[in-house]
Amino acid sequence: MTVSTKSRRSERLPGWLQRRIPLLGECGPVESVVRGNDLHTVCREALCPNRTECYSRRRATFLILGGVCTRACRFCAVSRGAPHPPDPDEPRRIARAASLMNLENVVVTSVTRDDLGDGGAGVFADTIRALKRLEKPPVVEVLVPDFGGSLESLATVLAAGPEILCHNVETVRRLYAKARGGADYDRSLFLLSESKLIRPEVITKSSLMLGLGETTEEVLEAFRDLRRSSVDCLTVGQYLRPGIGQIRVRSYIPPERFDRFREEALALGFRDVAAGPLVRSSYQEVRLGLQQG
Repeated sequence: MTVSTKSRRSERLPGWLQRRIPLLGECGPVESVVRGNDLHTVCREALCPNRTECYSRRRATFLILGGVCTRACRFCAVSRGAPHPPDPDEPRRIARAASLMNLENVVVTSVTRDDLGDGGAGVFADTIRALKRLEKPPVVEVLVPDFGGSLESLATVLAAGPEILCHNVETVRRLYAKARGGADYDRSLFLLSESKLIRPEVITKSSLMLGLGETTEEVLEAFRDLRRSSVDCLTVGQYLRPGIGQIRVRSYIPPERFDRFREEALALGFRDVAAGPLVRSSYQEVRLGLQQG
């Protein structure tokens, strides 16, 4: 089934993508903590369709290293340009916000910072350590950029002790040049496979978004590539165009097709898989694989 669109904001979505939007007041506590600690969330900066739902459940994915990215992926709404230097106090504020929100599972991601020698790995490590110093240390998941393929940067993050390391391939190999300028499919697979060699006990995770024009066989080949790279857990969701400045949606995938993709991925040996139109890498604090670990 294919439904063409000009923009998520100008076209009616299929019924399976429509749901109750929580009242703004339900999101207030999280908004207050985030703004009060001068923090960014990928929920807001990337215009995530699940933001109000997650905020109403007192959950958020923290975005470190500022709100400006040095790359220009065509699917992403995060601002791009010349970012400010890292804020040395940001890790402490992240930990404080996690404590105020009483989070048992904290997801931390970042903009891509190609302007920094370590790609921001040191700030990731400082943030993980700050979270682990809390009275009730949470499970920490980091969703990292590719660090330009630097194994030193990857090792810096892993040495800080996250339970889950996620790096999203986002789309199939053929569509990288169209959707992910500055990124490289094989470099992303390399980062994931090396994570397992550096810290075998850390759960590895990746994510794909569908609807950019990929074929079923290309999706399955990406699944196989991720398994060959020793990825433990996988999330698969529908790409939704955040605005007219981003790449168009080519198709809307019905829920039953996501169910089949989940079955096909599990058959390849993934430890756990979440797949559905509104699934995102950290949607509702997906803790894939932890129940088995």
